[in-house]
Amino acid sequence: MSRVLCFDIGGTGIKAAVYEQNGQKVRSYPSRPTRSEEQSILEIVIEMTGIILREEQVIGIAIASAGVINSQTGTVIYSGYTIPNYTGTELKKNLEGMFGLPCEVENDVNAACLAESWKGAAKGCQSAVCLTIGTGVGGAILLNNQLVKGVGFTAGEIGYLPVAGDYFQNSASTSALIKRANELDDIKQYENGKEIFDLAQKGNRFCQQAIDEFITQLSTGLVMLIYLFNPEIIVLGGGIMSQKGTLHVKIKESVTAQLISPIFNKTRIEFAENKNDAGMLGALYHFNKQQIQ
Repeated sequence: MSRVLCFDIGGTGIKAAVYEQNGQKVRSYPSRPTRSEEQSILEIVIEMTGIILREEQVIGIAIASAGVINSQTGTVIYSGYTIPNYTGTELKKNLEGMFGLPCEVENDVNAACLAESWKGAAKGCQSAVCLTIGTGVGGAILLNNQLVKGVGFTAGEIGYLPVAGDYFQNSASTSALIKRANELDDIKQYENGKEIFDLAQKGNRFCQQAIDEFITQLSTGLVMLIYLFNPEIIVLGGGIMSQKGTLHVKIKESVTAQLISPIFNKTRIEFAENKNDAGMLGALYHFNKQQIQ
């Protein structure tokens, strides 16, 4: 079976692996930091590709990337403040020109949504909204089993939705959770979400309150998505969603309490199944689809 080199370019790291076209991972490679004073992201990806192609024979390159992606041209058309100097990067054009292999590029959250639809929590669903909760909140929308990209490829930028006078992601992200815990506790400073959940389980009231507020804010956004799209499923991903035991029931309870009527409460809320492989697996699905067309 043919193999494809897959990348996941995130805000902090660049992951790479080789997959069979059916989605079976063959081999993972060491990740690289996204930010480098010596090299651009494109240069890092080109270097990684060159190294990997000395060891593997592949039929193409599939990329999931942070930022707004023109998936037709494989260009980063907006990356925002999270990845400076990335806007305008022509991934597809440069990699195809350098290595003579077809290259397909998709937004990372769109790719994660495709992965969950192909081999995850949304398998068999015709409509889904996928969120990744991390530094910010990323979103992707699947309707009639097709990604909704919008006229400018910006559909699904759920983190920028205005909620209570601020961006949704400023109250419903891992970053927001950490910030709120530090606001509540003026003695100890918290560094990551896992620490906050661990201490909450041990009875830390500041962490417990920060988590409760995070759940309420996140659920408010989910309620808006349910009103707007009425999807079969909302899939929640991102590192913080590894706390499924704490979050799943509470999120569903909060959503139910905020909905105006039980008639709206038909959408399943589930947690992503593909974890760290979601971006690369979805990029592979997108590559397969584009190359077959």
